[in-house]
Amino acid sequence: MGFRKNLKKKFALISVFEKKNLNYLCSYLDKFNYSFLSSGSTGNKIRGMGFKCKDVSKLTNFKEMFEGRVKTLNPLIYSSLLYIRDNENHKKEFLSLNVPEIDIVVVNLYPFKKYMKKNRNDDVLEMIDIGGPSLLRAAGKNFRYITPIMDTKDYKKLIENLKKNNGVTDINFRKKMSFKVFSETSKYDKLVSKWLNEKYK
Repeated sequence: MGFRKNLKKKFALISVFEKKNLNYLCSYLDKFNYSFLSSGSTGNKIRGMGFKCKDVSKLTNFKEMFEGRVKTLNPLIYSSLLYIRDNENHKKEFLSLNVPEIDIVVVNLYPFKKYMKKNRNDDVLEMIDIGGPSLLRAAGKNFRYITPIMDTKDYKKLIENLKKNNGVTDINFRKKMSFKVFSETSKYDKLVSKWLNEKYK
């Protein structure tokens, strides 16, 4: 089928531990005129597949720190994710920042559950994701405008929704993805707290 492009400049922030189906995702987002923002290994992977991808550190003028522990936790990123886009005061303030308006956030979390079963405590601690849940929750809170995707199984659903809506998502889909974000991140937090309680009593 042909693709009807919504020619408004659109941005997808992609930061994934699981790189499965990343080429599939980026190929379709590119067809729908999305530009890519990323960091670390995800950005390198996207560029390696032949797509243009701007590094978050270039956007924020703040380089990654502590071997990648701090990379997306930056007020410029969260300004784009949290401002209310039909609020004139918010819009004026956001425009003064000169950063892209992020429309889709694709993040999957560090595999804490997988690591907790067979690794040393210090290695498991490194699998407690901080930036990922924060990005997803910010996007999920602002679902009226932003689409959060946290599961590789939802890539196909995202693409189908974009096809149906001329390159953007509809509010019902965004609500559904927001619900999934808050449901799954709460389970993730419970898993982490349970492990910490057992290991560090």
